[in-house]
Amino acid sequence: MRLTEKTVSSEVIYSGKIIEVRKDSAELENGFTALRELVVHSGGVCIVPLDGNGGVTMVKQFRYPFKEVLLEIPAGKLEPGEDHRVAGLRELKEETGASCRNFEYLGVTYPSVAYLNEKIYMYLATGLTFDKQNLDEGEFLDVFTVKLEDALKMVENGEIKDGKTMTALLLTARRLGINKK
Repeated sequence: MRLTEKTVSSEVIYSGKIIEVRKDSAELENGFTALRELVVHSGGVCIVPLDGNGGVTMVKQFRYPFKEVLLEIPAGKLEPGEDHRVAGLRELKEETGASCRNFEYLGVTYPSVAYLNEKIYMYLATGLTFDKQNLDEGEFLDVFTVKLEDALKMVENGEIKDGKTMTALLLTARRLGINKK
């Protein structure tokens, strides 16, 4: 069959709290085998919280792999088997203190297709009301609001580097009919 690979063997190299690392042997369509290194992740969800004035609630968070503070939309990890819609509503509340009347599915993105099986489900939240945050232990972030048009400019000029945030903001703009002139 064209464009398929069959797993011949799989070895867990590392199993941690967030990821598992595997070394697989895969049979290619020509009959040869190849080594495949795979990072297994339960997936995630991200939310564009859009208020009635066109403001997007975002977070600033230190991201250890890059040793820098990144600008992102609220997001979080799925527990194994957890419904992504339920997780999205939970993460919105935990990180920003917001609840919403409307929660619209935007799609799914695969952040790094060569070695990571993570899927991130994206949502648009509107009809927001705010209460207090309920951050996870060891989670530190600052919440701020920026106009959607300004957030899109921040994507274009490289201030927003996070892929899930970029994708979800662009999908939101498209959904709302906001086109660059």
